[in-house]
Amino acid sequence: MSADRSPRDLLRQIAVISATSFMLIAALIGSGFLGGQPVEDLQGGALSAEASYLAPASPAFSIWSVIYIGLVAYTIWQAFPARRHDPRQRALGWGIALSEVLNGLWLVAAQFWTLPLTVLTIVLLLVVLAVVFRRAVATPPSGWLEAVLVDGVTGLHLGWVTLATVANTSAWLTQIAPSEWEAGADVWGLVVLAVVALVGCIMGWASGGRITPSLALAWGLSWLAVGRLSGEPGSTVIGVAAIVVAVLILGVTVVRRLRTRA
Repeated sequence: MSADRSPRDLLRQIAVISATSFMLIAALIGSGFLGGQPVEDLQGGALSAEASYLAPASPAFSIWSVIYIGLVAYTIWQAFPARRHDPRQRALGWGIALSEVLNGLWLVAAQFWTLPLTVLTIVLLLVVLAVVFRRAVATPPSGWLEAVLVDGVTGLHLGWVTLATVANTSAWLTQIAPSEWEAGADVWGLVVLAVVALVGCIMGWASGGRITPSLALAWGLSWLAVGRLSGEPGSTVIGVAAIVVAVLILGVTVVRRLRTRA
């Protein structure tokens, strides 16, 4: 059989549908809707918005609703026969399915396993999303709908998970670090935010100004600032730095986008 009509294409479509279903079930459990504990109550409260200096305030997590809606819409779109033998979906579909599985596994790890395993899972998710996004940048979409459902949703997912990885790792380190380390929280927070700024700027520039990863990062950083400036644990230094980093990442991305169009 010709590679252009491979039976693996149908298998890929089914895999994406299955992965999306698993992710949604895990999300319902993670939200407490199906009897599980809400995420903020898991792991002794280590994953709550008040658990560490690098955790965004609670409203930041509403971005998951947008990402989930986008992934469901993508799943429906890619399932049509017209997408079955699409070379771009061959390059991206399996990676998107894997990202959805890891997304769901993170919630399983948070609900039933240990905090270090949530860190491992979210790091793997970040790596997978980075690979998928890089492939998406390398091959342009065929139209605006594909640009939104593939590039846009993957970008949002990547940008948010980038910051979520920082928050998750910070939550774990907060649990195991000696209490006296809290005196240096501002310094360590600035160091981590400097790394986030570097990663975000590289992402925006290398992608030719793809805006959705930067928007998701800026969203999370803005709510991180809200958490530190008006909530607990409080830190004016980290709050202001988060705002500066958000503006910097958006600025670099917009400049790159304008240069690319020019």
